[in-house]
Amino acid sequence: MSNSVKYPRRLMTVLALALLPVGAIAAMTTANPSDGAQLCEIKATPGAGMVRLDALVHADTHATGTYTFHVEKVGNGGSSTINQSGDFEATAGHATILSSVSLNSQGTEYKATLDVMIGDKSFSCTKQVGGS
Repeated sequence: MSNSVKYPRRLMTVLALALLPVGAIAAMTTANPSDGAQLCEIKATPGAGMVRLDALVHADTHATGTYTFHVEKVGNGGSSTINQSGDFEATAGHATILSSVSLNSQGTEYKATLDVMIGDKSFSCTKQVGGS
């Protein structure tokens, strides 16, 4: 193989590895507005045949807002829909639990959606287990 082919491949590999962190930072910047990022999360914690879903908000600055937590469950025991909503106040640098739901995890499919509104910005998170 000639050097003209070998070196461009190495150069491309080095550039790809060097730019990987830049791409990750760009992705985080896109997800986090520059005026103080507020991000939502749905955390699933299994235990003793159950799963606990916690609706969380992470704020870089002190924030107040509203949320809606919607959970649809289908399983051996039938189906259910849970809607919870309200106002919240989040402390800078800490995860704030907005709501929690416990479900039977045996043979259960669920889809949880968290919508958060802080000022004029909205954020949405979804977690799904089973189903399509």
